[in-house]
Amino acid sequence: MTIAKDMMVNDGIRARELRLIGQDGEQLGVKSKVEALRIAETANLDLVLVAPGAKPPVARIMDYGKYRFEQQKKAREVRKKQKIVSVKEVRLSPSIDVNDFNTKLRNAEKFLNKGDKVKASIRFKGRAITHKEIGQKVLDRLATELADIATIEQRPKMDGRSMFLVLAPKTEKK
Repeated sequence: MTIAKDMMVNDGIRARELRLIGQDGEQLGVKSKVEALRIAETANLDLVLVAPGAKPPVARIMDYGKYRFEQQKKAREVRKKQKIVSVKEVRLSPSIDVNDFNTKLRNAEKFLNKGDKVKASIRFKGRAITHKEIGQKVLDRLATELADIATIEQRPKMDGRSMFLVLAPKTEKK
């Protein structure tokens, strides 16, 4: 049995001398590799290099299969608890009507309540780009309407012919 990620096991260990830790965590002192392998073999366990950079390198006697299983189990638990936050986009225009604005507002509110971030964007067409302040007012209005459920993560900013605003849902501290 040899490497898994960067751990050396049994015959894969190259060091001549090792500081040995027993299966119960007790220090067994500095031993030769052959002697350490023999001790691990009599205990029917594996010799695992845990600190290869130390002088001398530190090896531990353990059930390597069980150890790898426990590590994989922990990694699965961590992945399970992660929350993936997606960014939903709401497109507005500088000359948006009241009812259209309210529809976009409801959509943004729905996304925020689900826990997603909202990217509100305004695309300036033609000569409308000369009046960026109108688009700014629309984005500011959206941000103030959603102020009770969202925080502004990124203030309105121009990028080419578009202006963006990013809102994140407010988190309740328990």
